[in-house]
Amino acid sequence: MSVEVVRTWSGVTLNGHAEAYLRHLREDTLPKLRALPGFLGWQVMRRPLGAAEVAFVVQTRWASMEAVLGFAGDAPSVAVVPAAARACLERFDEHVEHYTVAMSEGAAGAR
Repeated sequence: MSVEVVRTWSGVTLNGHAEAYLRHLREDTLPKLRALPGFLGWQVMRRPLGAAEVAFVVQTRWASMEAVLGFAGDAPSVAVVPAAARACLERFDEHVEHYTVAMSEGAAGAR
């Protein structure tokens, strides 16, 4: 039996790079994720971090750990951060965390 998995990662941009990072996610990352078997959705959260930075938390939802492996490869705990995203980020987690969904209600809208 498959168990839904949430993959959680965070990074920080300078204020002036936050919109470029979101554009990269929307225009490059999301279309690639949507093409992968077992990708169920995502959410991106942001908050100011002091006066000059923006913190982001990205959560992707997957049908199973096998689906995560299809995205992340043989080292699923290592963050997948392409060069275009790295160019926007000041710092980011090198590793991700995976959680199995124990309870869930509602649906997130696409933005």
